[in-house]
Amino acid sequence: MKKLCLSLSLLAMLACAPPATADAKFEAFIESLWPKIKSAGYSRELFDAAFEGISEPNQSVLKLAKTQPEFTSTTSAYLSKAVTPIRIESGQAKKSEEAALLKAIEKKYAVDYHIVLGIWGMESNYGKDKGSISVMQALATLMYAGTPSRKKYAQGQLIEAFKILKRGSRTPDNFVGSWAAAMGHTQFIPGSYNSLAVDWTGDGKRDIWNSKEDALASTANYLAKNGWQNDRPWGWEVALPKGFNRALIGRGNRKPVSAWMEMGITRADGRSFGNKAASAFVMIPQGIEGPAFLVTKNFEVIMTYNISHSYALGVGHLADRIRGLGPIQGEWPEVSTDLSFAERVETQKRLSALGFETGGSDGRFGARTYEAVIAFQRKAGIAMDGKPTRKLLERLRKGG
Repeated sequence: MKKLCLSLSLLAMLACAPPATADAKFEAFIESLWPKIKSAGYSRELFDAAFEGISEPNQSVLKLAKTQPEFTSTTSAYLSKAVTPIRIESGQAKKSEEAALLKAIEKKYAVDYHIVLGIWGMESNYGKDKGSISVMQALATLMYAGTPSRKKYAQGQLIEAFKILKRGSRTPDNFVGSWAAAMGHTQFIPGSYNSLAVDWTGDGKRDIWNSKEDALASTANYLAKNGWQNDRPWGWEVALPKGFNRALIGRGNRKPVSAWMEMGITRADGRSFGNKAASAFVMIPQGIEGPAFLVTKNFEVIMTYNISHSYALGVGHLADRIRGLGPIQGEWPEVSTDLSFAERVETQKRLSALGFETGGSDGRFGARTYEAVIAFQRKAGIAMDGKPTRKLLERLRKGG
């Protein structure tokens, strides 16, 4: 009997104990957010509903934040997974199925609908992978345990998320998206949704989660508001002439397409450039030995959606493949260096400190880093091979 009583007492204690997964520090952190939400004019009732059931950080959010492929892999590796035969075929099928809708959206917003299709394919695989992580848990997790840049981002999106809940566009139980709190068919973050999402269907809702019509129109509106010019493409793969002056590579050298043509630059596929008055610059996303591209302002407009050259190139190339154009002609070189990870980061930091902006110091060499290397080599009066090596780092350590 005594043993039974002890067992019953133990069961009672377990029943009253808090869930094993609750994280007291995380819950305290969420509670610390209340004063900011209150001062922004939101009720305690909405605050409690927004975070109901969220008692621990989402570890998947933290893992995915560290392994974003467009920032952690080479451009060629990224494109091999982003612009696949099945994604191209699916995009071409959507182009046919949604022809009337896509043409109407392009007519209203003056944005190439192939680019809209490219973003739809890249962001959610045409609506198949819209994300199922709680937006509020994702933002709270990034604010609690993310990198400084992730924390800053999440802090900026928190009030925007509450605006969506207060308006009733979503309820806390179905307010879901990606690890970064990007939502719907084309993965709008809360701030972009609030300022640029549109109601294409006219039902009084801006439903980017369930309405592909609203989502695609919202994407076109986003691109239009960020400066898309529909009289030119995002860019072209090009062939650089023998003896091309490498000092002209990079966004610091923008010229009309006609000027580049006079220097001997041609399209890699042999086609005409079309708009020869469009301003463009030469980009080498994987070094001077890899494919080269002449990109317009529209390329940078795509980057406002995701600030990654690999992502923008992926969207542009996927759009071209859906349009019926061929694969990239140039051979992607293997990326090798005699620098350790710490030395790659140091190289980027030293280049940026000298005024040759690399776009960050993550140890990954992309378009901006290669441009910075060439610009530094030019100023230093050394061979412009565009290669970040230990010899280059030693020169940088000496201040140029």
